[in-house]
Amino acid sequence: MTNLKRRDFLTKSALGTAVVGAAAGAAVFATPHIARAQESFNWKMTNAYGPGSPFYVTGPGSPEDFCKRVTEMSSGRLNIQHFAAGELIPALEGFDAVQAGTVEMNAANAYFWAGKIFAAQYFTTVPFGLNFQGVNAWLYHGGGLELWHELYQPYGLIAFPMGNTGVQMTGWFREPIESLDDFNGLKMRIPGLAGKVYQQIGVEVKLLPGGEIFPALERGVIDAAEFVGPYQDRRLGLQKAAKYYYTTGWHEPSNVTELLINQKAWESLPADLQAIVKNAAQACNLDSHSWCEANNAAALRDLVENEGVIAQTLPDDVVNKLKGITNDTLEAEAAKDPLTKKVHDAFMAFRDTHREWAAVSEKPYHGIISSKDGMS
Repeated sequence: MTNLKRRDFLTKSALGTAVVGAAAGAAVFATPHIARAQESFNWKMTNAYGPGSPFYVTGPGSPEDFCKRVTEMSSGRLNIQHFAAGELIPALEGFDAVQAGTVEMNAANAYFWAGKIFAAQYFTTVPFGLNFQGVNAWLYHGGGLELWHELYQPYGLIAFPMGNTGVQMTGWFREPIESLDDFNGLKMRIPGLAGKVYQQIGVEVKLLPGGEIFPALERGVIDAAEFVGPYQDRRLGLQKAAKYYYTTGWHEPSNVTELLINQKAWESLPADLQAIVKNAAQACNLDSHSWCEANNAAALRDLVENEGVIAQTLPDDVVNKLKGITNDTLEAEAAKDPLTKKVHDAFMAFRDTHREWAAVSEKPYHGIISSKDGMS
């Protein structure tokens, strides 16, 4: 080998060794990240609703569907075992279980935690508040999700929207509602901020899990009950305990399902699995609402035509009075706590802005397509 060729050979060999060495070094430094990215996780999710509940437990966009999506999207790296209410813990103990790290996730509605965090209710629904489009606009693009995270951070928790029923029915009543006075003295199952409003007009508010509503209404323990909408209400058999079924949606113009996660568990996930969880939750948020919209009309028709249910809107004067009482009640409650006021003011500011757009988009359109004002 000539000196020139030998020098070329040695130079190329040295460069090749350096490249291989650099690649090997990079591989060594990258190994922890690769290992973390390939790590598998087995989590538990509890639920505030009982086994087999459509939307809340099973079906398109449900918590069970969410768990399945996460497993498939992560190729089995994040497996979530779902437990309906009573299968692992009682219905309304999910907040405490996730906070303690007993389970990593819980599916419920944030207004169930009103006794712990009053402002949490704003992340389920607000009377005379935002519909499905509006609340998602607030959460995803109006600062709502950031406020939700700020609210839960001191508790070691983080939450995301995972479902939405859309507008809900006012509820089932054993006797007709013809004036505001007819609410006075009623015992009614009603959660959330609407319960605070009802208390102002003499309603004795009861917070019951879904599975306890029918027996309570049937036995006369309560006089009225609000649950969800025609499909889920019919499944509970509420039409067998009361026949007057009212709507306006004033109390829950939408209703957000909460995905509650232990903060430390969340932070243990690599970025790609966090992204999968967020995207699966957002997909279920849309799919669950779509399922409700696809099924409620036929269910309501069946209740009216085959079950003897009297479905109608609340009288206008009742709704107008409830609106005024709602404004006063929410302002008074918000004034009691700085963080609640922060959430309240942010929500109401976005609601008012959103209403301006809805007034020139949704409202005229629905006015044109509506063939009648009420229900028969």
